[in-house]
Amino acid sequence: MRKTIIILSAILLVCPAARSQYLYKLPPPQALYAPCDTATLFIIGDVMMHSKQLDYDHKTFLQYIRPRMQQADFCIANMEFPLGGPPYTGYPAFSTPDWYAEYLSQCGANVFLVANNHLLDRGLAGLRRTLKVYDQMCDAHGIRYTGIGREPLIIRRRGLSIALVNFTYGTNTGPETTSPDVLRMRREDVAKAISKAKEAGVDFIVALPHWGTEYSLRHNQSQDSWARWLVSQGCCAVVGSHPHVVQDTTHINGVPVIYSLGNAISNMSAENTRLELAVTLRFIYDRNNQTKTMLEPQLDFMWCTLPERLTTSYATIFVDEFKERRSDWIEPADYDNMMATLKRVKSATGIK
Repeated sequence: MRKTIIILSAILLVCPAARSQYLYKLPPPQALYAPCDTATLFIIGDVMMHSKQLDYDHKTFLQYIRPRMQQADFCIANMEFPLGGPPYTGYPAFSTPDWYAEYLSQCGANVFLVANNHLLDRGLAGLRRTLKVYDQMCDAHGIRYTGIGREPLIIRRRGLSIALVNFTYGTNTGPETTSPDVLRMRREDVAKAISKAKEAGVDFIVALPHWGTEYSLRHNQSQDSWARWLVSQGCCAVVGSHPHVVQDTTHINGVPVIYSLGNAISNMSAENTRLELAVTLRFIYDRNNQTKTMLEPQLDFMWCTLPERLTTSYATIFVDEFKERRSDWIEPADYDNMMATLKRVKSATGIK
């Protein structure tokens, strides 16, 4: 018997065919559970450049929120200005230096919303120049922009596809018929954009309207009507801008509606204009069950500090990160202003 085993072993060693015949090959290991994939959108409100901001170091403007901007798959910012070239001006007719858009990109903003009422502050020439700069940034940095034309912007990550539909109530230019191909707040046009998103087979549609009454902490009847219509058209979230203050939020048939985010960065100092909401939307692809869902939005309050309050320049901060840090302020009274504004806005809007 021992001789037989020795002979068989020798055959297996010298003869590959025999070895493959007698040796059992284990199949490759297979995952018992496929993990979920996530795509994250981080949305900030009105990015502005008033004349006074031009006199200060812009590198501090977003330094405190920059990590969150960069962590998201897509950081979406409402670009409330044209890049119209010099002379650079602020309110009421903006023209902002190109480096400001570059700075936003460096901080992590990779989707620019351009459908807003200041888009044509330097006329058609200013709009064309703005889009030319953005196109160059698309090639150099991979940024995307939306709000021009009737095509939604479709973004994709990890098996998830999301259409962004950005439109505006107006452009400060008089009769609508004289304006260029900006996606305006007309249901026929917005419906076409949404239909194109559906035809493309996207998983989710997010509406990003520029609307509402400036400085009002509550949404108006038009916003309510539009929000209900957008939900009926299949939008999974509605996130608005323009009023320069935070407005109330709600759910319509289970769909979250954030009526206004407020200012992400500006020189505004009127009551409530320095408090903002940042919204995080998370989309989940469960490959095991082949389901795609959107989680409840995460809302974070932010505060825009003016020069010589917290730093020597402008800086937007997360309120929660600076609570109980009054001693950090150059001007502690501004900390008190932040906390009082937070309390007042929460009370008026019902946001927890």
